Amino acid sequence: MKCMQCEESIAVTGCVRNGVCGKSSELADQMDKLIASLIELSTASADCSDSSFIGEMDECIVNSLFMTLTNTNFDMQRIKDAIDEADSLMKKIGKGYSLFDGEYSVDTYDADEDLRSLKQLLLFGLKGLAAYYHHAYVLGARDQSITDFIRKGLAATKKELGAEELIALNMECGEIGAKAMALLDKYNVDTYGKPEITQVRTGVGKNPGILITGHDLRDLEQLLQQTKGTGIDVYTHGEMLPAHAYPELKKYDNLVGNYGNAWYLQKDEFEKFNGPIVATTNCVLIPKDSYRDRLFTTGTAGVEGVKYISSKDGIKDFSEVIEMAKKCPAPIEIDDKVLTIGFAHDQTLALAGKIIDAVKSGAIKRFVVMAGCDGREKGRQYYTRFAQELPGDTVILTAGCAKYRYNKLDLGDIGGIPGVIDAGQCNDCYSLVVIANALAEAFGTDVNGLPLSFNISWYEQKAVLVLLVLLKLGIKNIMLGPRLPVFLSPGVAKVLVENFGIKANSDPAADRVILNIE
Repeated sequence: MKCMQCEESIAVTGCVRNGVCGKSSELADQMDKLIASLIELSTASADCSDSSFIGEMDECIVNSLFMTLTNTNFDMQRIKDAIDEADSLMKKIGKGYSLFDGEYSVDTYDADEDLRSLKQLLLFGLKGLAAYYHHAYVLGARDQSITDFIRKGLAATKKELGAEELIALNMECGEIGAKAMALLDKYNVDTYGKPEITQVRTGVGKNPGILITGHDLRDLEQLLQQTKGTGIDVYTHGEMLPAHAYPELKKYDNLVGNYGNAWYLQKDEFEKFNGPIVATTNCVLIPKDSYRDRLFTTGTAGVEGVKYISSKDGIKDFSEVIEMAKKCPAPIEIDDKVLTIGFAHDQTLALAGKIIDAVKSGAIKRFVVMAGCDGREKGRQYYTRFAQELPGDTVILTAGCAKYRYNKLDLGDIGGIPGVIDAGQCNDCYSLVVIANALAEAFGTDVNGLPLSFNISWYEQKAVLVLLVLLKLGIKNIMLGPRLPVFLSPGVAKVLVENFGIKANSDPAADRVILNIE
């Protein structure tokens, strides 16, 4: 085992015995084998012209890549089944494997440290790309150019390529990533309506409840449909909070609130919820025994020994979850606050005139993008302090679970413009790009010329893809933390610093100076 794909990976070496995430070395080795099979399948696809078969292969590759994201799937059998599926597809086109002799891990990508690092950056970006595309795919989206690139990128990790070629592939991954994020935004809006500014309560009611976590809006919609009129309340958790802003979801009166905080606190919060929990995608942890029998997984998520809800023709049957909920007590309250959400690009741009006037008058002097992921490390308290210590003329733009470090603080507003503009899930980072580009156009400059700073927190591979998107868009001087990725070699890190101005965060006061926040 050698895993260094997430922010918590052990410094220098990565995780080599067991993952900090909880996965065993045996599971990590099977995931490496799965990735190897996808690389072989992608390489073999160059000789295939059957569009129907390519569609079947692309679905396998996208789903399998997503399953290997951090905190997504801990079910050994599901990973082995994915390997078997890839093997079956290889046999259909008469191809055999060449990577399964001996151990296969990240060290086999390339002997050269910098080239290996660039291939890892590409692979982790591809995992993020597969995740974003998967979210759009389940809503009916199809874009062959995206899956063509995923296969092209995977095949490239096996080739002997130079640094310039690999840097170009990483930039292309950012370009395709922007396309995938725009596609997901379109399908979310087409399916559920344009997000609206909405207030969401974090307290609890007296009815039994079902908690849904992860990112999949389609799963939430089906759960709401099946629980309507049952007396069961549905609560969102973590990255599902933004669902409350979509008109076609908020119309359900059984969608009552958001429970808890970011993913890393779930072991304590799920225990207190009392009712069943449905984990839809990434951001699930191996559960405590106290609630293991109340946890269900679906989609790409999986935990060994935990009930899995499969899909038949796109429909999932949540009846077992509902029947369990009826027998459970109401949730134990964690807190009772009101969160204001729903500032996706359409809603925020509706305020553009007010925002532009506030900038011109000096009421707003700086915007800070504090998007990304939250995590367990104590060092992430940095982001709470950073938000608390910002001047009163600064507005935070956010998306992703990073917001849980400060979204329950009273950060006020500036002339009716909230101190925290929450665009939604990490899946909704596209909105921040649209907002930034619209402001740049209004002020006759580019994004780098705006009074805009980036202080982003990362954790897993969706964030890696978002970083590649930002770099491809030409955004400079991004502050990244709480530490730079372990998989970046010194040489690659130097390139990112010199060419893009990437920098690690340190102390809130010092970093405000670096980011030109007075």
